[in-house]
Amino acid sequence: MVTRSLIASAALVLAAAGAQAAEGKPIVIGVPIGLSGANSVVAPSVVQSAELAVEEINAKGGVLGRKLVLEVADDASGAAGAQKAFDGLIYQKKVDVLISMETSAARNAGLPAVTKGRVPYIYTSFYEGHSCNKNMFVNAWVPEQQVPPVVDAFKQKGAKTYFLIGSDYAFGRGMLGFAKTYIEKAGGKVVGEDYLPMDGSDWTAIISKLKEAKPDALITSTAGGAPNVTLTKQLRGAGVTLPFANLALDEGTAKSMGADAEGVYLSASYVTGIDSPENKTFLDAMKKKFGAELRTPNDLSVPEYEAIYLYKAAVEKAGGTETAKVLEALPTVSVTGPRGTIRMSKQHHAPLTMYLGQIQADGTVKVAGTFEDVDPGDQCPKLQ
Repeated sequence: MVTRSLIASAALVLAAAGAQAAEGKPIVIGVPIGLSGANSVVAPSVVQSAELAVEEINAKGGVLGRKLVLEVADDASGAAGAQKAFDGLIYQKKVDVLISMETSAARNAGLPAVTKGRVPYIYTSFYEGHSCNKNMFVNAWVPEQQVPPVVDAFKQKGAKTYFLIGSDYAFGRGMLGFAKTYIEKAGGKVVGEDYLPMDGSDWTAIISKLKEAKPDALITSTAGGAPNVTLTKQLRGAGVTLPFANLALDEGTAKSMGADAEGVYLSASYVTGIDSPENKTFLDAMKKKFGAELRTPNDLSVPEYEAIYLYKAAVEKAGGTETAKVLEALPTVSVTGPRGTIRMSKQHHAPLTMYLGQIQADGTVKVAGTFEDVDPGDQCPKLQ
């Protein structure tokens, strides 16, 4: 009996010691992201948002008394790099969670490691939809939320025929596939559709086809960052002036494009002009922290900021970082941030307020329409 009592006491001491050690151990957030490759234009703004969120949370005592630490890894914006980045973060850095925007190719390549490594993953990039994994939650938009405002606006302007241009990968084809279906349901017609590889930069042949087709409107869906810049520059150089919407354009990239971006339409869940106390506080904090080095906050960086707060809320509700408990908590928590109140409650996706905007001469976005709490639709109905 004495021996059993000693064993039980020792077990309790070890458990308490383990709990104390966990309380003092930092919570490590892995950020796999395209610091090189197609996403290198926008990745710095995403990292800045993550850094601000971590700094703010740590300044207030961290999460359950534990500090947050960032581990950033370059996935080169593609599948091969993502495999290395995810493996390194999960198996070597031993991260507690992955939170980041990435290309669809990178996301798909990294998901097997997420499943095997049993870590939560908050995907913060707008994407083509219907990517489902029990460990993954999405707080950014999908086609069902983003495409209708664009097509409906062009229809109101009298557009009946459309030409579609995209990058040849899951996002480009997925977005334009949905757009084509929606256009046809709305009574329009797609008179041309063409793609270039993700790393392609010469759009000359496709622009020639566009001109021959003589559509009423153009909709593009390229890999976020560099392809947006090269395509738009070449369209302007070729004298293309028809109504033009880019389904992959973020406000930060638009500003970097200068005069080439003027007049382009976008549909987003975040623009810097959102008039709310939360957005003003966020923008002021970003300016204060980064000063002249600040990259324009945008629809790819702001979800990163909010996702870290969503993870914080889930860990606090779960009482710790144990994956199963965090995954259970994630769809039940919400945060109110620059975009409003975000809850990833719809099949691991989030209803979002969407903004139809048009790029102005100074790179800012003029909001032409606001659509509140747009449902993401059926994305992952069979998730267990």
